[in-house]
Amino acid sequence: MSTILIVFAMGFGAGILSGLLGVGGGVVMVPMLVFILGVAQHMAQGISMLVIIPTAVVSIWQFHKDKLVNYQAAICLAGGAVVGALISANFVQYVPANLLKQIFGVFVIYSGVRMVLSTRKK
Repeated sequence: MSTILIVFAMGFGAGILSGLLGVGGGVVMVPMLVFILGVAQHMAQGISMLVIIPTAVVSIWQFHKDKLVNYQAAICLAGGAVVGALISANFVQYVPANLLKQIFGVFVIYSGVRMVLSTRKK
């Protein structure tokens, strides 16, 4: 029972950050699943991808109500994202879990540093 509560709390936190910052839940969920629950990297990424669907639907509805969605841009981005996801989802299973963790970590750190530095230039 306590594991269910922990997983629910992790999802709750990821949902808060997703809605607040506009980040995909994977940036938050994958590290939590791997480091807190000990889920394998590949499985954590799969779980995260599935959780994105209901989280995104709810967030889109709220942003739509506030007229903060550019559907034309979203459709174009989605087209490219679907193709990229198809390619990477077939490729990622051949990448060792430790290398995948390192790539994920570097990506998160790089993104964070870029965001912090870009706010200082304004």
